[in-house]
Amino acid sequence: MTRPLRGLYAVTDGRGGDALLDLVDALLRGGAALVQYRAKQVSAARRHAEAAALLVLCRAHRVPLIVNDDLDLAVAIGADGVHLGRDDAPLAVARQRLGQDAIVGVSCYAEFDRARTAASGGADYVAFGSLFPSPTKPAAPQAPLALLGRARRELALPVCAIGGITLANAGQALAAGSDLLAVISDLAEAPDPQARAAAYAALWPAPPT
Repeated sequence: MTRPLRGLYAVTDGRGGDALLDLVDALLRGGAALVQYRAKQVSAARRHAEAAALLVLCRAHRVPLIVNDDLDLAVAIGADGVHLGRDDAPLAVARQRLGQDAIVGVSCYAEFDRARTAASGGADYVAFGSLFPSPTKPAAPQAPLALLGRARRELALPVCAIGGITLANAGQALAAGSDLLAVISDLAEAPDPQARAAAYAALWPAPPT
């Protein structure tokens, strides 16, 4: 399942059960390049069941499933990777437990030094944000778009933009240097999530055949 880390990075919004599976299926059909399972303040049993079901769905579409924050869960279900925040497991531990082929991403907020450390430590991508006001994290400090370009120039790995991404501002993040756009609300709250995902996917030119 080797794909470039480039394109729409669909992040789940906390819904569960069939509604979660229906949403992610629509986003995959729309062209999501990566899916992140993000579920806060739910039981461990529910998280395990949902993540395992999403892994089956993502494998059917040959799209990697990344688990947000929870390295133990990522290991338990055999996920394709994990996304680590400031208070999560160290990158080296995640790499050791998940293996060299896993995708390990790191939240860098507005801190370029954190991104540099992640890159030198073997991260597969670094994420900056919130880039725009975010309904998911309304109190998060805003990261300047210039960080994306600096990371693109100085770090030899993909750059992910997160926080308040919409179709209206996605072009700004891409122009600034982002490879991945991590999107939650603008996908989950769209009247037609599949069509919204397809609109995002069209922002990246198709690779030459």
